[in-house]
Amino acid sequence: MSLPAATPVPHPPTHREVRLAARPEGPLATGHFEVVSAPVPTPGPGQVLVRNRLMSVAAVMCPLRLADPDALGLPQLLNKVGDVMRGPAIGEVISAPGTDLASGTLVRHHLGWREYAVLPAAEAPPIDPEVLPDPAAHLSQGFTAWLGVVRGAGVRRGDTVFVTGAAGGVGSLAGQFARLHGAVRVIGSTGSRKKADRLVEELGYDAVVIRGAGPIEEQLRAAAPDGIDVLFDNVGGEQLQAALAVARRKARFAIVGALSAQLSEDALAPTGISTLALIARGVILRGISGLDHLDALPEYAREFGRALREGTIAYPHARLTGIDQAPRALVELIEGRHLGAVLVEL
Repeated sequence: MSLPAATPVPHPPTHREVRLAARPEGPLATGHFEVVSAPVPTPGPGQVLVRNRLMSVAAVMCPLRLADPDALGLPQLLNKVGDVMRGPAIGEVISAPGTDLASGTLVRHHLGWREYAVLPAAEAPPIDPEVLPDPAAHLSQGFTAWLGVVRGAGVRRGDTVFVTGAAGGVGSLAGQFARLHGAVRVIGSTGSRKKADRLVEELGYDAVVIRGAGPIEEQLRAAAPDGIDVLFDNVGGEQLQAALAVARRKARFAIVGALSAQLSEDALAPTGISTLALIARGVILRGISGLDHLDALPEYAREFGRALREGTIAYPHARLTGIDQAPRALVELIEGRHLGAVLVEL
């Protein structure tokens, strides 16, 4: 039965939002963004006005540097200068005329980077506290991690798994999901000894390859002397090449990210790998995107929620406070200053 929406909650006439001020030509900096005041939007019939309370930042939000922007074929990934940034957020309903959403309801949507947002009610589903015990977990990148482990690579009992970018929001969960699905040895990569130690001590990694501590292939061979069965790849570049060099026959590679190219001068920069090695070893190389597997969301949510409640998975994350800290949060994430996800309280 449909219920009438509750009386709208008063709100200020203006709010703050973060816009892309300039496309970076070098390292990302807070100066590439600007925090501006704008009128609070008014919802029409079937729309919902949301007061955002918590948002997440992720490496995929970094403005891309492309030698040929048209070559990507995905214009929705390209923020234009002056655009308000976008990303997952949790907020409370302020008003929702002509819908069943009552004011005060917590919803999840993709218009973060602003204090208030208006969007179709269908794009702001209520959060179900019975599915995930911590509301912040709805902003995790757990679906990407689970998808790469379960559908991308098909991790199974006895596998040796290599997770690149293991200290990020995706990698910090991917290694844990791999263990839950039977991996006997989980190896990660990260950029510092401090984070490497935390991956082992807090998240159950068996060994960690450290960027800058020597050739990746040599480190990976030492960590996996018998080779790897699975690559969960967030990075590409040298780390993908190293994984192929030590891959066992019929290894499965799930490619979920390409940070080495994305943060370079050209996000479409290629990684050179041997197709002959792929063929000779029967390696399966698969790019995987959540947009192609939305049917898996209920299964993922059940498994993630159960693991969180049982304590078999941890959700590491850092929090910064205030919309004005959102640019800093993204810069610090790109610089590798945090372990796990990075959230901003609004």
